[in-house]
Order: sequence, then structure tokens, then C-alpha cells
Amino acid sequence: MAVDGCGVVCKYILVIFNIIFSVVGLAFLVLGLWLRFSEGTREIFRFEDLNSSAFVIGVTVLILLGVVMLVVAAFGDYGACSEKRCALQTFTVLLAFLALAEVVVGVVAYTSRDKVGNKLGEFYVSLYSLYAANKDPAMAITLTFIHNTLHCCGVTGISLVEIVKKTCPEPDGFLEKLVMPNCPTTILNIFESKAGLVLGVFLGTGALLLVALICSITLNAKIRQSMSSPEYIILAQPTPALTVLQPPLHDLSSAPHPYQDPVVFTPLSAANIPAQA
Repeated sequence: MAVDGCGVVCKYILVIFNIIFSVVGLAFLVLGLWLRFSEGTREIFRFEDLNSSAFVIGVTVLILLGVVMLVVAAFGDYGACSEKRCALQTFTVLLAFLALAEVVVGVVAYTSRDKVGNKLGEFYVSLYSLYAANKDPAMAITLTFIHNTLHCCGVTGISLVEIVKKTCPEPDGFLEKLVMPNCPTTILNIFESKAGLVLGVFLGTGALLLVALICSITLNAKIRQSMSSPEYIILAQPTPALTVLQPPLHDLSSAPHPYQDPVVFTPLSAANIPAQA
């Protein structure tokens, strides 16, 4: 079956959306698995006292979120490419839950921004401590990404004593060559001073999920409509009619048999007619 109009537009939007969604989910999953099973962080998960730490919770959330995103993207891509209603309906339900969860998490992060900022600060300190203990190159890449994104440097920010100086961004001025903003304070300030921006990011992500949800519902309706509409077969060329050949009819009275003499009938006259008594 084939869809047209809005169905085609929604189909390609869903394909592009799910490709990006799957890439992000795969990145979350790989990062979470690496933090879970890396030699430098594996020992943290073996201690029961650390199971409630911000690092363990953050890694678990990364793994679960990556798996959920990959599953949702798989249903969405399969349903959009093959136009399967069952897969699209499953994708719609999962995406609705994700959009609702995104909005709820954004509201909770906005109302409890102090606690969320402290937890993320603890998560950063855990990464910092692990890198300081074993100098893991992969951990250095993670810290470099965080430092460049937040424009901060370590837990002190003092370049002379900071042990993660190699992962810090380039200073903007002369003063930052001596002291840069430290990351735990920067994270906390972001959630306190830019709480509205953080809420906007969550709501914006929820809006994107809502657009994909509307496209999924529209494509599902178009597929149902195309299935219920009658199908017409259009012939490009007329089919030649079959002509039944019949043997010619011969006049049996005019065509004598080749092995039989012709029969001659004598015309009747009045003399040859017997008289009736």
C-alpha cells in the first residue's frame, strides 16, 4: 500500500527523527556501559554503601534511557518504513510516555533545582576523583567534554594546583589563566540562575516528541484510510479480444458427395398424380 500527501511528509519526518533518536540513544547506552564496566569504575558498583551515590544513579539512568530510546526508535523506523500499523501504534504509545516523562522531569528539575544541582555536582566530583586515581584516558575525554561545555576547570579552578588542567578549556582572559570557575559551583549556579532555561530545554524536547507523536498518529490514520479504500486496476493497453474461429458452414444441398451420384428428381405433372377414389 502507499500513502500520499500528509502521510508521505509524516513518514519522512518519522524516519529522520528516529535515526537521530537512535544515534543519541546509542551514545547514552555506550557511555553508560563504559562507565559501568570500565576498569576504573567497576569497583564502585561492588560496594553496597555506594549504590545510592549520584554516580551509580547517573550511570543507571544513562543505560536505561539509552535502551528505551533504541527500542522506541526501532519501532518507529520499522513502522514508518514498512507502513505497519501495529508497530506505529506501539511507537505512539511509547513516545507518549516519553513525552509525558520529559515534561514531568523538567518540572521536577525546575522546582527542585537545588537538589538536582547538588546531585549533578556530586556526579562530577565522582568522575573527577576516578580520573585523579587512575588517569584513565577515556575518563579524560569525558571530563574534557564537561569542561568545554560548562567552561569550568576541576573542583578548584586554580591552574597551579589543579590536577585535571589538561582537560580544561582555554582561558578567555588573563584572570582565567590564574583562576577559572570550578565545575561543582558552575553546575549549581546553572540550575539556580538559569532554571528557566533548563525548564525550556526539557519542554522543547517534549515539544519535539509531541511533533513526532502527531506525525505517527497522522501516518497511522493515512494507512488505515488507504487500506479501507477500494482498489482500482487501470489497464494501460486494451486486452485484445479472443476471436473464436468457427468452421465455415457449407451448403449441403449444393455440394454433392464426391463418391455419390447426384439425385435427379422428376418434376410432377398432373398425369402422374394418381386419382383418388
